[in-house]
Amino acid sequence: MSAPPHPPLKSLTPTPSNPRAAAHAAPGTAVGEPKGGAEGVTSALRPDPQQGDGRYPVAWLHISAPRGAVPTAASKCLCGRDRSAVGKARVLALIDDHTAHRDECPLRTTQEGRAAA
Repeated sequence: MSAPPHPPLKSLTPTPSNPRAAAHAAPGTAVGEPKGGAEGVTSALRPDPQQGDGRYPVAWLHISAPRGAVPTAASKCLCGRDRSAVGKARVLALIDDHTAHRDECPLRTTQEGRAAA
């Protein structure tokens, strides 16, 4: 006697012979409102306590002077000024130039200050 044949473990679906576009999924329905946390729990989010005082950075001076290496510096301003220096003497000169630019920058001087001068 022989053992009965085993039934197939997987069912193979027939492959379609003609191409067709995939069906679009129906948009899901939104239920309720989005919530930030659990119901009945007050949110811990508060407004930012650090309100600005109207000041913002306009010019940056970046100095790199590692021990035993040649110092470098870069001076950048929102008015378009972009300068750099390599070496101790040139870096010191750029620091002085950056300080002088703070008084001359068109973004820092007010219209009233120009008229008074």
